[in-house]
Amino acid sequence: EKAIITKLTERFSPSDLAVQDVSGGCGSFFAIRIASNAFQGLTTVKQHRLVTEVLKEEIEGIHGLQV
Repeated sequence: EKAIITKLTERFSPSDLAVQDVSGGCGSFFAIRIASNAFQGLTTVKQHRLVTEVLKEEIEGIHGLQV
């Protein structure tokens, strides 16, 4: 969870960021809410792609990600 927050903060300087482990504590599924000027003018799909690119390593070790 901390690694996800750090990477997203460093890459997007978000105005709003919340990362929650919704897997019951085992760290296999995360819900992310992020708002950043970096997403301005981009479609939702492109925004999601940017986030998943940054979290590529973390995604390999989890079952699900909700953005």
